[in-house]
Amino acid sequence: MLDIKFIREHLEEVIERLNTRNGDYSYLREIPNLDAKRKELIQKSDGLKAERNEKSKLVGQYKREGKDASQIMQAITNSKEEIAKLDKELAEIDEKIKQILLATPNLPDKSLPIGKDDTFNEVVFKWGEPRQFDFPILSHWDLGAKKGYFDPERAAKVAGPRFTFYKGPFAKLERAVANFMLDTHTKNGYTEILPPYLVNTASFTGTGQLPKFANQAYHVDNQTEGDFWMIPTAEVPVTNYFREEILDGDILPVRFTAYSSCFRAEAGAAGRDTHGLIRQHQFQKVELVTFCKPEDSFKELEHLTNEAETILQLLKLPYRKVVLSTGDVGFNAAKCYDLEVWLPSYNAYKEISSCSNDTDYQARRMSIRFKRSKTSPTELVHTLNGSGLAVGRTVAAIIENYQNADGSITIPDVLVPYMGCKVIE
Repeated sequence: MLDIKFIREHLEEVIERLNTRNGDYSYLREIPNLDAKRKELIQKSDGLKAERNEKSKLVGQYKREGKDASQIMQAITNSKEEIAKLDKELAEIDEKIKQILLATPNLPDKSLPIGKDDTFNEVVFKWGEPRQFDFPILSHWDLGAKKGYFDPERAAKVAGPRFTFYKGPFAKLERAVANFMLDTHTKNGYTEILPPYLVNTASFTGTGQLPKFANQAYHVDNQTEGDFWMIPTAEVPVTNYFREEILDGDILPVRFTAYSSCFRAEAGAAGRDTHGLIRQHQFQKVELVTFCKPEDSFKELEHLTNEAETILQLLKLPYRKVVLSTGDVGFNAAKCYDLEVWLPSYNAYKEISSCSNDTDYQARRMSIRFKRSKTSPTELVHTLNGSGLAVGRTVAAIIENYQNADGSITIPDVLVPYMGCKVIE
């Protein structure tokens, strides 16, 4: 969440910058009024508590002197009731301020292109040239159905729409891609972590999924074990790894990579992307998460994004890097790059990774801090995350870009050791 002190001191600037996200954040003007009311209640409550303490001393004195203290004791009882009432009002105002802050996104960085939606995004880098085919191409889902290696019909029977059974070589290809990604990232200094796929409400709130994205998530209410959410990305459990901890600044940056299944309700999603592997309710992803010092986070964003790009380059998949506009950047992010891979069946680039610098936005929600030395004050870390990459979309891109006229699929060189073959016949 945003720093309430910064909001108080720069209210109009905050509203102006947030409004470039294509929303109306004038509701933040309520915070000064709530602050004023809060201070008034605290002063009244503190005054009554001081008065009550003085009267409590008089009760003891009266009893020692044999005087009647009943009126003073009644006054103490009355002040207790008034204090309780004031404390309740104070708690309600604190909760209201908290909910306002939880519902408010991160400030977009000033370097972002200003615009209301993705049409204002800017392509900042392109790599590779789309392959020119001399035969009619097929989409990855048509190739999968033709070979019997994808079975969405039986998956719909078992689970519902937008699920898929992978079979045979395509199941192995998915596993090979994930292992290749993890091996590459760990070789480059990331620590592999296997996270829980269910998290509690505090974790879901900490990374910004709640309250904003509750309708896009799967909620599991287990009466005996507790309240859980199925993770939409490994970012959620991995970023919560250090929740409510104070880190030694000497260990920063900490870089994790994690493979997981991801679960998204994708409320309202429709269109062509619901075919094949592009927009599933369950999919696999390799995630990159970084914790760093504030002054390093934008440098770390370039490092993390480059790490994801490395996978695409090693697989020799054409892609482009796009910086998102203020109207398209994610809720938690101050700045975000999308990596978009070329998909021949779309004749277009499709998102395969989002790499975000969330600055101290998540760390403030989760209270993840660090100390530069034993005597220095605590500071909030900065958190970053990105897909390195979405496994299913990578598989789809390989199938489409490496398809041959006879229906076979050539295996990218770097995946041959994982697949044990050079071609899926």
